Amino acid sequence: MLDHARPFINGEDYRARAFLEFVGEEAKHIHLFRTFREEFKKGFKTECKVIGPAADIGKQVLSHHPLSVALAILMIEWMTQRHFQESVHDDGTLDPQFKSMLKHHWMEEMQHAQLDTLMVENLALGLSQTQIDEAIDGFLAIGMFLDNGLKAQTELDLDAFESASGRVLSIEETEEFLRQQHQSNRWTYLGTGLSHKNFLETLGQLSPEKRKAIEAATPTLS
Repeated sequence: MLDHARPFINGEDYRARAFLEFVGEEAKHIHLFRTFREEFKKGFKTECKVIGPAADIGKQVLSHHPLSVALAILMIEWMTQRHFQESVHDDGTLDPQFKSMLKHHWMEEMQHAQLDTLMVENLALGLSQTQIDEAIDGFLAIGMFLDNGLKAQTELDLDAFESASGRVLSIEETEEFLRQQHQSNRWTYLGTGLSHKNFLETLGQLSPEKRKAIEAATPTLS
């Protein structure tokens, strides 16, 4: 986002300010979730490991075309909205402070999605249809990379579950746990974003054919 904003610093003031505020809010989100992670560690007692390092994941994602990256960001932004609305909002069993964090996170991400949609459109300007389709393929490659990460995360989730519960799952239980946990993760973090109507609308403006292909493949993530 900083790279995208840089050309506007001495030009379009409103656009530059909007993108820089976007960056500031994302830095705030990172701090927010890091603080939550530390509080979780104190309260849960059992270590719950996550994939990483984050810098290596970011480096892999950013190795793709800027349009590919922008589409991945846009998908995740719409995912946060849908995740809150469909899985968090009406769940009275969740901790109120945790719900509040997710609510205010997606409220800002919804604003970011509007900015990111404009950024996607701007990045596509001047590109041929072939180049746009290649960038969408790059976006799908990012999705596959993230899906492999989610699959690796399920192994860590299994370790945390067994440590917290004090039991070791049988081979059959382990296979079922890994299958269901991976499917749940991939729908939450990928499927809900890929099938979001606003994301599909943006994608369809770039390439109707690619939209049709992604719509056809998305149900496999549920």
